Amino acid sequence: MSGPRKPPPGGGAGGPLGSSWTPHGARLHPVKLLHGLRAAVEALGVTIHESTPVTEIRPQHAVTPYGTVRAPYVLRCTEGFTASLAGQRRTWLPMNSSMIATEPLSDAQWDSIGWNGRETLGDMAHAYMYAQRTADGRIALGGRGVPYRYGSKTDNDGRTQPQTVRALHDLLVRFFPQLAGIGIDHAWSGVLGVPRDWCATVTLDRTTGIGWAGGYVGSGVATTNLAARTLRDLIRQDSGQSGATDLTALPWVGHKVRKWEPEPFRWLGVQTMYAAFRGADHREATHHTATTDRVAVWANRIAGR
Repeated sequence: MSGPRKPPPGGGAGGPLGSSWTPHGARLHPVKLLHGLRAAVEALGVTIHESTPVTEIRPQHAVTPYGTVRAPYVLRCTEGFTASLAGQRRTWLPMNSSMIATEPLSDAQWDSIGWNGRETLGDMAHAYMYAQRTADGRIALGGRGVPYRYGSKTDNDGRTQPQTVRALHDLLVRFFPQLAGIGIDHAWSGVLGVPRDWCATVTLDRTTGIGWAGGYVGSGVATTNLAARTLRDLIRQDSGQSGATDLTALPWVGHKVRKWEPEPFRWLGVQTMYAAFRGADHREATHHTATTDRVAVWANRIAGR
C-alpha cells in the first residue's frame, strides 16, 4: 500500500497517527487489461467461449451444459467461484469485497484534501480499506461489507447492500471529514478466493492433468499473470516441451492448503473473525495504543493469516 509522499496541505486526512510511502506500486484498469489480453490471445487464433459455465472438472474432462470438453490438461482458474464446482465447496472461501465511487470532486475539494498526485491509498487496519483517485476526478474506495454468505453462496451481478454503501461512505468521511456531503454515484461488489491459510497456490497434478491457480485474497490483478505463466511452464515441463524454469521453482508451486471447515462452522468463524477485527480496529483507534489489540492477534491466529 502507499500514501502521499508528504503531509497534505489544508484539511488533509482526518486523524492519522502516521503514514508511510513506497514507490513499489502501480495502478491499472482491470477491464482494459482484460480486453487487451483477449485481443492478444484471439490474434494468436484462440477461441474464447463466454457464457459456457463449467459445472464439473474431471481428469481430462470439463463438463458444461452444452457438452464435455476433453483435453490432456484441464486448468481450474475460477478463484472466488471455485466453491460452485462439484467437490470444491470447501477449497477456497468466496469472500465478498465492495467498492464505492464518489461523484466527481471539485478543484476546491481536491485542494482541501491535498491529494494532488495519483497515489493509491490504504490503511493498516485489520479490516482494511483501499482507495485511489480516478481519471475522472472521483475517489474510489473499497473494503469489506458482508464478508461471507452462508454456504459459500455468491452472486454474479455485483449488487451491493445499502448498509455496505453507508459503511464505506462513513469510512470515507472519517478519512476526509471535509467530504461529509459528498454523493456516491456508483457501488459494486466482487468475490475473492480465500484459502484456509490465506496463501495463493499454483499446482499441476501430473497424475490427472488437472491444474489450478488462485487464492489471491484480493491481490490477483497482477498475481494472476504470474500464476498463468507458472502454470504454462509446469505444463511445458510435464509434456516434455521444456525443463524446469525459475517460475516452476517458486515456493507457491505445489503448496498444499487444508480445506475450510464445513458449515455452519465456516460461516460462524468468518463472522466472528471480522467482528473481532472491527472491534480491535475501534479499540486501537480509540486508545491510540502502540501495540496490536490482543483480540486481533487471536483472530489472526484462528484465521490462519
